[in-house]
Amino acid sequence: MTFSTRLKEEITEYNSNLMEKRAELSAILRYDAKLEKEKITITSENAKIARRIYTYLKEVFGIHIKIIVRNQKRFRIKQIYILEIKEKVSYILESLYIYENGKKIKANENYFEADEEKIAYLRGTLLTTGSINDPSTSGYHLEFVFLTKTDADFIKKMLKSIKMDAKVIKRGNRYMTYIKSAEVISDMIKMFNAVNSLFYFEDIRIYRDHKNMVNRLNNCEIANQEKTTKTGMQQIESIEYIMQNNLMDLLDEHTKIVLEYRYKYPESSYSELADIISLETDYKIGKSGINHHFIKMKKLIEQTKKL
Repeated sequence: MTFSTRLKEEITEYNSNLMEKRAELSAILRYDAKLEKEKITITSENAKIARRIYTYLKEVFGIHIKIIVRNQKRFRIKQIYILEIKEKVSYILESLYIYENGKKIKANENYFEADEEKIAYLRGTLLTTGSINDPSTSGYHLEFVFLTKTDADFIKKMLKSIKMDAKVIKRGNRYMTYIKSAEVISDMIKMFNAVNSLFYFEDIRIYRDHKNMVNRLNNCEIANQEKTTKTGMQQIESIEYIMQNNLMDLLDEHTKIVLEYRYKYPESSYSELADIISLETDYKIGKSGINHHFIKMKKLIEQTKKL
């Protein structure tokens, strides 16, 4: 079972109030039902989602719903649950703000002003058109897929109204409203009261963030070591130039000590070199002091090359 399926099944365990049930059904019927003049057909591959839709329709509208179970044999055998509604069709669609005067109308955020209604609407949208990648196998990604850009833009607007930013793109002949932010996806899972899924998501997120931090630190360490080695080799070349041209006597004793130890330890950092010199000689020096002596060496070489 995928993470997305586990999340949806956990969401179905949340018992909404009447206002939330209507908002959730509004999204489900708008985005996932076949709407005809005298019949509404809802198809689901998930038994728990089908049961939730069936229960909510019975509780809100008190209607008879026909249930058809079919076996689908494409790739693997699985059951498909079909709900057929032939009672109060016009009343249901108008009550859920999907139809007006017998015609389908655009979704309007003014119909769902309370945050609880908006969350319920988004919950119904996720159950029918949404999916979330398993954070352990890929990047963070939540998406809702629609047939029209109007629907995709509406869900983006609904998300923004509860301070969740999303983007819309076209993919093939469909439109997708998606979120890439791990923090926003986590907030949404929490918003849907899916505690077990939230703990799983956050555990993976913490692990991945820690792993990325370690990798960044390792990369920085490698880069710093490569920089130190390159600098050391350049300084060795400069020291050899001074030795070959008998320029050492033009330097003070402390600078000579620093160059001597650099020659012995070409791959040491300035801090390491300072510690070694401080331990092995009477000259106590720090990182900035080491740098100061190499500046002296560089200036001497520049002066002699101008002559």
